[in-house]
Amino acid sequence: MQLTELNKVKWKYYNPVQIITGINSLESLNEYVPDGRTLLITTAGFTKRGLSTRVAKLLRERRLKVYDKVTPNPRLNDIDAAAAELKGVSFDAIIALGGGSAMDFGKALSLLLADDTVPTLDEIFRKKVPVNWANKIPLVAIPTTSGSGSEVTPFATIWDSETSNKYSLTGELVFPTCAILDPELVLSLPAEETLNTALDSISHALESIWNKNRSPLSECLAISSLQYALQALPGLLGHPYDISSRTKMQTGSLLAGLAISQTRTAIAHSISYPLTLKLGIPHGLACGFTLTELIRAYLMEKEEDAFLTGLLRESRDLLSSLNLRHRVRLIAEPKDITALVDEMYYAGRADNFTLPVNGDFISQILTRSL
Repeated sequence: MQLTELNKVKWKYYNPVQIITGINSLESLNEYVPDGRTLLITTAGFTKRGLSTRVAKLLRERRLKVYDKVTPNPRLNDIDAAAAELKGVSFDAIIALGGGSAMDFGKALSLLLADDTVPTLDEIFRKKVPVNWANKIPLVAIPTTSGSGSEVTPFATIWDSETSNKYSLTGELVFPTCAILDPELVLSLPAEETLNTALDSISHALESIWNKNRSPLSECLAISSLQYALQALPGLLGHPYDISSRTKMQTGSLLAGLAISQTRTAIAHSISYPLTLKLGIPHGLACGFTLTELIRAYLMEKEEDAFLTGLLRESRDLLSSLNLRHRVRLIAEPKDITALVDEMYYAGRADNFTLPVNGDFISQILTRSL
């Protein structure tokens, strides 16, 4: 943001999430979970690898219920089924352990289980029943990937395979109460998931920069996020157990999450939603493969200072080196991707982009990206 533009900007910032980071920070979990009965939301894989048992030990004498049926891209029906299954139990805290899907699942349940009178997600999103969220169960978010930033955002993405829609729970109560980021938890992340989640983080930072809701603070967060990602990602792809690179990537993801918690995302995410929902392209890759061309289009139309312009070009060069075009084509044919152009303008995302967006613009970006 040019200094001369500051007088034109009005902005505010709010993020209530308590953040705890560092190696072995998971060991402090007991300090941040309220007394009483606790619900752990995670995946079957983490239970199998012993992480659910580790959490139980860290909570000492507390009563713990483990729900480990989370799958990628949480489906509306699955969350409603979980809420129905757990409704009869009173929980004092929820822990969401996993990637963005586990955290979004946990965010939804922290609202749905807080009050017996709230409607189901089916009623809220499909039947348009109005809801006034008044209560939540305190939520501790523990990310095991470095990408979504969901541990510090007031959003939870809900996918509906029945109606081919993507919904979002949004509001102050959706913020987690606390986020614990332990880089040791991401050391075993497979290479493909490392890349895809890193692309999600990079897209969040970039989407905050070319955003109509951009502020001096969100810009600082996004720039720092990109710097960490540019330092970390090339090394991580060759040396996945490098704790220093993992820490940098995790920090970059956190900062990008703090940025989008204020700006929301923009055109890259708008393009991505039908690709994930209908073609099964992983979210980070679906957001990431258009970024090179979006950076190029943005820099052709917008003037940034020399430092940020250089950072954007460096980001473009890194993304170009990852051969994302090939990775996307392994999952879906270009013709099937371009056939979804009419579904890629998502209000509340595409219109956050600072350049004009229409079907022709999206088609041009897709053609150049594929």
